[in-house]
Amino acid sequence: MRIVLVGLMVLATGLVTAAPPPARALTQAAAAPANVTVRTPGAISGPTTTFSEIETHADCAPGELISAGGITQTIGTGMVSNGNHVNGIEPSADGITEFTGTPGVVATDVTHWLGFGGTGGAAQAEFSSTPFALCLASGVIPHTQVIMNKVTGPVTASLPLVVVASCPANTVLLGGGARTIPASVGSLKPIASYPTFNNPGHDFGKKAAADGETNPDSWAAVGFNGGGGDTSNTTFAYAICSGTGVSGFTSTVRYREVSGPTLATTGQIATVGCNAGDGTLISGGAGISGGNITTTDYTIPGSQGDHLNGSFPSDPAGTPVSDGTTTAASWTALTHTGGVNSPNTFSHVWALCATTPAPPSTLAGLTDPDLHPLMDTLSNTIRDGTGNKIIKLDPPCAATGPYQGLSNIDKLSLSAQLNDGCLQFITTYTAP
Repeated sequence: MRIVLVGLMVLATGLVTAAPPPARALTQAAAAPANVTVRTPGAISGPTTTFSEIETHADCAPGELISAGGITQTIGTGMVSNGNHVNGIEPSADGITEFTGTPGVVATDVTHWLGFGGTGGAAQAEFSSTPFALCLASGVIPHTQVIMNKVTGPVTASLPLVVVASCPANTVLLGGGARTIPASVGSLKPIASYPTFNNPGHDFGKKAAADGETNPDSWAAVGFNGGGGDTSNTTFAYAICSGTGVSGFTSTVRYREVSGPTLATTGQIATVGCNAGDGTLISGGAGISGGNITTTDYTIPGSQGDHLNGSFPSDPAGTPVSDGTTTAASWTALTHTGGVNSPNTFSHVWALCATTPAPPSTLAGLTDPDLHPLMDTLSNTIRDGTGNKIIKLDPPCAATGPYQGLSNIDKLSLSAQLNDGCLQFITTYTAP
């Protein structure tokens, strides 16, 4: 005989003691990290011809939503290595299509990420690009939206174009991306993608968020055209934002600036990580510039050929994390010069780290210290004569998405609040 008990089991816990515990206020829900899983398909070869690009994609699993994404590239060696560069990193509705139409809210609950690798005047078989999707599962953020902004340009050599996408009121920024088109203009590329603020103190996005700042509300993309070619050049900025009404969410910016690269045909690596207490890595950014990007408006690097070769989740040493990683806590930027020296050039990297409140309970007693351990004991230790659990969690979705890492009783509480039909207490007993 299989009996489903939902809520009844919880109410019953109030009856198992001879006298109720003294009245007390329910414990305040503590801040908790969001659950983020990195998805990546591995390296995709190309492009193998000049003035072209390849499109790659990484995709979230069911129950997950894109909070951000990244890319890293293999560029080979020698002068030809200067030819490979990042052409774009952005969310997508289906893993193929780009959001390039009318600026504004262009999509909700996106689950795919695109990474574009492009070439200038050189190409070789060693070129490849690897995309990364950061996939969020959080009951506090059940929905997301993508904000896109675009500006025509840059059309003039060595003049950067900063484009900013800002989250709507009463939402929070999760991450973002940058894109330039067309690929046929080989000197055109995004050379910075970073969190910022839509306020005068940050010149409405032209100054990046600094280390330790909290709750940025915008994402900036910097387009750069080294050679000056123009075929309807366009720069896009993407902000990935929550739905409305999110409370208790705190994001903290971690930022690092590294000198270089300054010599022709060389690269630089910069890595930064979330500190203890910052929560979970939910996104990151990268850039190359003339320096002081958090205190002054964006300035160009020392050479027209400078570009990005990576912006991705990593370990503290800068090694990209593998598919399925749930503990990524660092972000790495890879930058590179062109065929000439690049004096007074700096590399930049950002990590955006977030905490969300633990799901509050709407059922009396769940956070009461006298009752919480009791329910965990009931659900985990009551067994029949053969040692099988009589009370268990069902169905398997109890171990996925926002339920990861929660105690049994908190899983029940969260399911009741979300009203998603996921979780029930099941007791199975076969009469002798």
